[in-house]
Formats: sequence, C-alpha cells, structure tokens
Amino acid sequence: MYCDHCGKQAATTHVKKTVNGATTELHLCAQCAAQQGIHSAFSLGLGDFWGSLFAEPSQRAQADTVRCPDCGTGFREIADAGRPGCPTCYLTFYERLLPSIQRIHGKTQHTGKVAAQADGTVKKERELQTLRDQLNTCIAEQDYETCAKLRDQIRALEQEGDA
Repeated sequence: MYCDHCGKQAATTHVKKTVNGATTELHLCAQCAAQQGIHSAFSLGLGDFWGSLFAEPSQRAQADTVRCPDCGTGFREIADAGRPGCPTCYLTFYERLLPSIQRIHGKTQHTGKVAAQADGTVKKERELQTLRDQLNTCIAEQDYETCAKLRDQIRALEQEGDA
C-alpha cells in the first residue's frame, strides 16, 4: 500500500479517526507522517501516550488524592493503564475524563445503533433527535442561517409522518 499523501513510498503509518460517527483512514509513509506531526504511539511510550489522552496538562500536575470508592483506583493509574478500574470510576472522575472521551470519540453521549430491520419510525425519531441537537448547538452559537436550514429539515421530517 502506498502513501495517501505522496503516493510514492510504502505506507508505514496508518491513522483511523472516528468523529461524530464518520470514520476516515489515512495511510502515510514515515516522511509524510512526520511532516503532518503524526508520531507512533510506541515512540512516546505507552504510559505517556495514555497519560496524554486521559489528562489535561493542568490536571496531570495535580496531586492524585481522589480515589474511586469501589475499586480504589486513582486518576493517575487510569491514565497509565488507559482504562478505568470499574464503572464507578467514570462517575468519580467524570470531570477529568470528559475532555478525553470527547477528544477520542467525538461525542460524550452514547447513541447506539439502529437495527437494520427496525421500522422507519425508529430511524426517523433518531434523525429528528440528531437534527434537534444540532439546532440547539447552532442556537447557542448564534448561527442563525444554519438554524433556519435545520428548522426546515425538522419540519419536513415531521410533516412526512403526518401525511
């Protein structure tokens, strides 16, 4: 496989990103990866790699005094391991994990999947909810042009059900 950027050398770095449900893959040679600032996780050391994902710089400097009441795991241990010790860790370290979860997954609320054999009503409700969420974001950002487009899309979907 050749580099997606230069198309001349063999791709040695493979990057896969999922943002808001859209997955893209990029295959780069070592030179193009370095030019774009992409470095291998192995060159950083896994502890540093996970630590950088699960902690903001100001939070990494803080003393790790809070521990999960169920499993006793501290935030530094979560950052080093790359995963929480138990479900209660998510609640205990919610504020500190939230930016990392947002950065990794692109969103912080699980939306799940709609089964292929689900009727159109379920899919339509999911699409309406997504459009309403986008509308609320646009309202907060005062992007009224996009708000108008989203409003029209919502009305059209709602009228399809009435017809």
